[in-house]
Amino acid sequence: MDDKRFKKDIAKKYFKCTASERAAFEAGVKLGTIYHQFVGTPLSLENVEYLEKAIEESIKVQPFVKSVKVRIDRSRITKKQGFYKYLTLHGDMLNIDLEVQYEDKIAICKLEYIQEMDYPLMYIKEIRSV
Repeated sequence: MDDKRFKKDIAKKYFKCTASERAAFEAGVKLGTIYHQFVGTPLSLENVEYLEKAIEESIKVQPFVKSVKVRIDRSRITKKQGFYKYLTLHGDMLNIDLEVQYEDKIAICKLEYIQEMDYPLMYIKEIRSV
């Protein structure tokens, strides 16, 4: 790969873990970034697609990101009445698929709302070798 996000890692000496563990760590950083940076963003049906793309593009520039797909649940976007009333993004509206590659390992991760837990859960679906 000649993409600069996958070049030699000069921070590697600080991490005392396996490539799989590092891929999982990096994925957690990315999902946490999305959640804590974008939850609370004002949105509407008119701007939801732009917000999805903005989130994706902001994560793609981070190191080790192989792919990211962000979907916001449009069924939860309703217009509120009144000049000062608007909807903001909530964690339970997010559905994110993320792949992070570190060396020869890929962490395939997800952020999605789990109804039975009433919680937007970030989790590792799989870690595999390239």
